[in-house]
Amino acid sequence: MEVVPSLAMVAVVCTNVLSSILFKAASSKGLSSNIYTFYYSVLGTFVFIPLFFFRKTAFPPLKFPLVSRLFLQGIIGVVGNICGSKGTQLGSPTLASAISNLAPAFTFILAVSFRMERVELRRAATQAKIIGTITSISGAFIMIFFKGPKVFSSSPWTSSSSVLQLRSPLGSTESNWIIGGILGVVSNLLFSFWYIIQAQIMKMYPDEIVVTFLYNLSMALLALPVCLIAEPQLSSWRLSSSVSFVSVLYTGLFAHSFSSGVHTWGVRLKGPLFVAIFRPASIVIAAIMGAIFLGEALYRGSSMFFVAS
Repeated sequence: MEVVPSLAMVAVVCTNVLSSILFKAASSKGLSSNIYTFYYSVLGTFVFIPLFFFRKTAFPPLKFPLVSRLFLQGIIGVVGNICGSKGTQLGSPTLASAISNLAPAFTFILAVSFRMERVELRRAATQAKIIGTITSISGAFIMIFFKGPKVFSSSPWTSSSSVLQLRSPLGSTESNWIIGGILGVVSNLLFSFWYIIQAQIMKMYPDEIVVTFLYNLSMALLALPVCLIAEPQLSSWRLSSSVSFVSVLYTGLFAHSFSSGVHTWGVRLKGPLFVAIFRPASIVIAAIMGAIFLGEALYRGSSMFFVAS
């Protein structure tokens, strides 16, 4: 495992955790997960426009097998991101990060199914992957269905200069917690498919900048009709609070653009499973930052999950 790709994946995890926490705060001020996804995918597209049009190398031809996969990837990106954002809104950034532990398990199963990973049961590496898959799936469902009593809680950070400006902890009811967890599972399953499709795309078209630009563009184009149907009121499209504006700006210009670019590069360099195994690193980061900035409580189910992970 090389140092640079690993550090890049850890950096992506950290940026995504902060993005998740900002959206959780913004959602309490009325920001819709649909509008949020559309806005940041549009901004992500604009980030890659200069890189896309000022390339010095010629563009390889875009053929139907590639275009169809890019379109499918855009659909997965829109649905996966909306499910993930809604899951964070109903649950918490800590729950969303904990459930991301499923990503390596799902990706391993899919990679085996698509013959990207070889299963040799006598090898220690294969046995470790199978045990890790079972542990990840079991731990995630413990996190969803066994919230348990609080073992730690704090008041949210309420500095008057803070962008968040939260006055009360952003808790969630038991039913919302479970629904948020299920949406998180769906999101991670979809993004595991995303990694597999991305690996296929990079074999056909090994150009990270072009692929990432087209992915962001397809996401923006596909998210627009979803928003027009789901959010017909003009008031839903306004970023009425500073935290909503910061959340969209940070995610679009940095977190989403950075993560989609680095993940595309990582999939080409190391394969889909390598990218997926870093998602669980967000658990502890999200728990600490959620407690500080959102006043989230740490529950026994979460603690059991940390130990199991």
